[in-house]
Amino acid sequence: MAPKTGLWFIGARGSVATTATVGALALTAGLTRRTGCVTDLAEVAAARPPAVADLLIGGHDVACDTLPKRAEALAGGGVFGIELARAVHDGLTQVDSRIRHGVTGEEETQRDAIERVSRDLAGFRAAHALDHVIVIDVATTEPPIELTPELSDLDTLERALAAGESPLPLSSLYAYAALRAGCPVVAFTPSPGPRLPALAQLAERVGLPWAGSDGKTGETLVKSALAPMFATRALRVRSWASYNLLGGGDGRALADPVTATSKTASKGKGLTEMLGEPVDGPLHIDYVDDLGDWKTAWDMVSFEGFLGTKMSMQFTWQGCDSALAAPLVLDLARLVARARQVGESGPLGALGFFFKDPAGGGGHDLAGQWRALVEWCQRIGGDR
Repeated sequence: MAPKTGLWFIGARGSVATTATVGALALTAGLTRRTGCVTDLAEVAAARPPAVADLLIGGHDVACDTLPKRAEALAGGGVFGIELARAVHDGLTQVDSRIRHGVTGEEETQRDAIERVSRDLAGFRAAHALDHVIVIDVATTEPPIELTPELSDLDTLERALAAGESPLPLSSLYAYAALRAGCPVVAFTPSPGPRLPALAQLAERVGLPWAGSDGKTGETLVKSALAPMFATRALRVRSWASYNLLGGGDGRALADPVTATSKTASKGKGLTEMLGEPVDGPLHIDYVDDLGDWKTAWDMVSFEGFLGTKMSMQFTWQGCDSALAAPLVLDLARLVARARQVGESGPLGALGFFFKDPAGGGGHDLAGQWRALVEWCQRIGGDR
């Protein structure tokens, strides 16, 4: 049976997208276990999302290396086995043929770029008779931006674009083009993407769902499980210091202090809410080229117990960024496709379980997010 759901990556030849593509091909062929796929858990499978085998992958990228080359490089770094990369080589080649040239911001006006991206998406959907196309941004993190009138109001934005101006960051340009093409959007990075007020208005106007932002894969995942523990045991956290080391393309981007501000802001959100009061402590991200696709986080938590007794907790998280993110990307594609199928629109707050900075409300603690996700999956699973 031919796939009916398109998965379109922004940053299709990057580490996360390549790993997700290798994973989708391997899962479809029965070459790997389904470890890490939240959507396969019974509580989430109740939503009745499309299967991984129902996904047809394409995307945009400005990189020139082919997907088989990228997979070979990731296998060389230990992200997955070289034999697995070789086993899905032909499938990677087919996906690579569906990757279109991305937007650099230098070759055309933003209006022209939006029209080109929208045509690519519409052409992909029509050529393969797809029911829906879900656009997921896994491109490099962008620095924070200042909200201007153009970014705050849809009508003002569209007048600026029509006048040949370029007000949008690239992540939001792709999101705008996707929404105009009738495609839901997932922001897996902390870049502005669909979260700008003007784009949220556009999603509401065209009646499409979107989700984001910044996939919760490592240290913040641990924080969202641990912080509520201190709060519910009435233990006062005095400080929480976090130090992160990572390599890869995201690490290179975050070596720029301005760009890193987006990530640290995203990672820092929620701790005060979960603990019930502001907490002191530095949060650092440092680039170490030698680490490649791997990351290490060390956290030091100082807390106070009964009678003012001072205590502490430390933990170290070491993980492979792409291997942690890839199954979540596939989960999100499947769940957002189901949301689109049942007519959901606007920010999907129930998917906050997957994000550091969840859009649509719902809190930051992992257990609460899990309950919200399960309830939502049960609800939409009953819709036709």
